[in-house]
Amino acid sequence: MLSRKVPLDTAPSHLAPTYASRGMTHSLLRFVLPEEPMEPQAAYQLIHDELALDANPALNLATFVTTYMDDEANRLIVETADKNAIDWDEYPQTVALQDRCVNMLSRLFNAPEHHDGVGTATVGSSEAIHLAGLAMKFRWRRARTAAGLPSDRPNIVMGANVQVCWEKFARYFDVEPRYVPLTPTRYIIGVDEAMALVDENTIGVVGILGSTYTGQYEPIAALDAALTALCDAHNTVPPADDGSAGAARDANDAARDANGWRWDVPIHVDAASGGFVAPFLTPELLWDFRLDRVRSINVSGHKFGLVYPGVGWIIWRDSADLPKELIFEVDYLGGSHANFGLNFSRGASQIVLQYYNLIRLGRKGYTEIMASLSETARWLATEIGRLDGLEILHPGSDLPLVCVRLADGVPFSVFDLSDRLRLRGWVVPAYRMAADAESVAVLRIVVREGLSRDMGQCLLDDMVAALAHLRALPPDAPAAADPLTPTVANPASAVPASLLAGLARVPGAPHGARTKADLTTPVEPKTKAVC
Repeated sequence: MLSRKVPLDTAPSHLAPTYASRGMTHSLLRFVLPEEPMEPQAAYQLIHDELALDANPALNLATFVTTYMDDEANRLIVETADKNAIDWDEYPQTVALQDRCVNMLSRLFNAPEHHDGVGTATVGSSEAIHLAGLAMKFRWRRARTAAGLPSDRPNIVMGANVQVCWEKFARYFDVEPRYVPLTPTRYIIGVDEAMALVDENTIGVVGILGSTYTGQYEPIAALDAALTALCDAHNTVPPADDGSAGAARDANDAARDANGWRWDVPIHVDAASGGFVAPFLTPELLWDFRLDRVRSINVSGHKFGLVYPGVGWIIWRDSADLPKELIFEVDYLGGSHANFGLNFSRGASQIVLQYYNLIRLGRKGYTEIMASLSETARWLATEIGRLDGLEILHPGSDLPLVCVRLADGVPFSVFDLSDRLRLRGWVVPAYRMAADAESVAVLRIVVREGLSRDMGQCLLDDMVAALAHLRALPPDAPAAADPLTPTVANPASAVPASLLAGLARVPGAPHGARTKADLTTPVEPKTKAVC
């Protein structure tokens, strides 16, 4: 989130925390560092009471992020809060726990044992995606340079439903994003449409295991087969004029297309949400390193990996997939250690918690939890589908997520229903689909650990009441979210219009929600969702 410096003469400048302590009667500057210290209990109470205005995490059905862990995990957070994960020499056992996590995840994703796979912990999947994108770009550029070909126009192919961090990667690292538009009936990438965008400058194709819009798995195996066929077609050497195989081999030992470039386009799987679901519920599904073109996978430990916010993982199939020029040898902390990351210092707690979950739950424990979440999601989808005026778009068959739209002719919108549920404390996001399916507006309910069947029934009851209210007292005009008109809570401290042009966001929309115009306008004025 981006914050800005607030002019003191245009915004409320003081806090008046007289309730925090009977001995504390003076006001406190809101945006200026205080001159004097205060008692720790008073500072705690002031912050504690302000944070009470936030939503209840247990009722936040918008987020995929974990909101519950064992008491023992909470103890480990406190015990490791002062450890810096980057200090390898000082905290070698923390490094050992990361190594174990990378090995477990690499095997969970079926990396071949005879390959020298690599990986690292990251600050969520956003950093992991940047690292994966950089590896693909550098690998492609190195090959182009070796072939004596231009390497100044890299592109990456992905569905219009990607999370915003993919768009950040493309913009920050000068890669042309090529989006496969959605349709009013297809909300994930189309295989044929993706192949039509691939060319010799494509550094990779992105497949999503669990779209944030609908929870659907993209057809990774179909992408792999189609991409292999496309590359093979370009790499086939035509026979020599005399028809001799030997002459063809002499002409070119490796299969090349007309300009001497061998096509070898990899797939990166964004398994931020599904990487801790599919291996346990649908182990037969082909989406991971069992597919030859899948070279890297990211996963969010803080989503269905069941860890509090702050940890992601990036795994490469083979060390050759991570160009060595991206790796830094750092020795000033003591010893010499290989580092590849956008961040440097970071807390060790989330890495420790990921290891705790892996050994605490094991394969059986994760399977039981994911099966329970999936069962709750399917039950919830069935019950919601019985409510008059609601239609299920995704019934929780992939991710444990329910995506619902309103039937035609209903005199209110999903945005009205979302607002009505908010009165009961439920955070259920309403948003429009990405280009070219903006005509479809939906509600999304993420079923996480903590949303029990009992709580699900409470949600259903509140949805019934909200629908009845909206039918009895329909709004004069159904609410609509305009992706180009951000909501500013405090006009006195509003962000300048020039900055809002790059930060506009539909409240509750998944990261990366965009309009059709976004795919055709230049990068600079593009309106984007921000988390």
